[in-house]
Amino acid sequence: MTTGGASPRPVVMTPRECREYLRALERFGVKLGLDNIRALLGALGDPHRAFPSVHVAGTNGKGSVCAMLESILRAHGRRAGLYTSPHLVDVRERIRIGGSLIPRSDFARLLGRIRSTIEVLRTAGRLDAPPTYFEVLTTLAFLYFAEKKVDIAVLETGLGGRFDATNVVTPLLSVITSISKDHQEYLGRTLAAIAFEKAGIIKPGVPLVCGVETGVSSRVIRNRARELGAPWLPVFGCGGALDETKRPSGRRFRYELKGEVFEFSPGLRGTHQGVNAAVAVAAVRALHRVWRPFDHQAIVRGIETVEWEGRLETVSKRPLVLLDGAHNEDGARALAAYVREEISGPLVLVFAMMRDKAVRRAAELLFPRPKKVILTSIPFARAAAAEEILAAAPRFRRKIILEPVLAAALARAKREAGPRGTVLVAGSLYLVGEVKKVLR
Repeated sequence: MTTGGASPRPVVMTPRECREYLRALERFGVKLGLDNIRALLGALGDPHRAFPSVHVAGTNGKGSVCAMLESILRAHGRRAGLYTSPHLVDVRERIRIGGSLIPRSDFARLLGRIRSTIEVLRTAGRLDAPPTYFEVLTTLAFLYFAEKKVDIAVLETGLGGRFDATNVVTPLLSVITSISKDHQEYLGRTLAAIAFEKAGIIKPGVPLVCGVETGVSSRVIRNRARELGAPWLPVFGCGGALDETKRPSGRRFRYELKGEVFEFSPGLRGTHQGVNAAVAVAAVRALHRVWRPFDHQAIVRGIETVEWEGRLETVSKRPLVLLDGAHNEDGARALAAYVREEISGPLVLVFAMMRDKAVRRAAELLFPRPKKVILTSIPFARAAAAEEILAAAPRFRRKIILEPVLAAALARAKREAGPRGTVLVAGSLYLVGEVKKVLR
């Protein structure tokens, strides 16, 4: 390791120091670009080059697809690292091996090493600016996966793709799940612009599994793959087809890919999770050709046993309480479809959302079905106040209750739903995380 002359002095960080250091990094916000993380990783011996990886981008579904891929790898006895964002309660949720969170001792030790290295690089003038929160956590994940000698890592992009900190890897396989409008202040106002940013993860000669079926987004991604000589592997069309059957026991999907048929009931709920499962299956079949063999039954077992918090997650019964991020318009649309098809009886929605999201469209999709909508607050600067959401959805005023205290909002929702009803908490993964803290 070279850091401009002197090796950094090891630092042992306490849990409190870890929290304070990461909180201080958050003030740097989002900084798109790869120069800083490349300099930091270079000083640490380029740990991201120590293991093969799968790199996953997309507007919606990428976290679920990553979770499914890790579950499939585990079903095959592979020791897979998983890096995702955001977390719900504990920052260590972002970094896992074999389903287990990184231990606190390893997190603190590696964060101390990274902080010391940053100080040396800053003193030597080798960093243009302090690394961001996401760059530091990405570096920590790479260090941990390299140290523990994972068989493979599944990496979810944080924002976009082209300038995302995870995009320093040259993976065995790239995956793009879906494209819709989100984070437009960073990625562009049009679907074509957003698709171009997501397509930035495509690498020369590296196969691309793509769940985007048609339209301008598909054309942009396919053209970029062609320019880079990356084999184009569509999930749907060209030999890939997904069918769904609704049974008393739940939804059953049949995915056919180039003559091979997979039948499964995903561990995650909703039609959209059947689509995500098809993307994961297509990705594994591509990995079969470029890495190691996979067993048909173990693939299905991985899909059916996957667990992923905050995606139509059941946290209690009587009343049934479901948590779902649904943080943008497409996520709200998928959730609304699930509610129409699967939830009967009294329904109460607890809702909060970030003000830079499509609040009005999400309200139009999610507010019609519940008998009551309880608007609440979460402690984030970007969060819309309950009054702002009310102003964006005036036609639902009669069913809306304002309750800024989250614990009180949840208690009110349970009373309104009654023991046979359903409480749905949705609108942001940050809301889901705060509710999980209340429940704990």
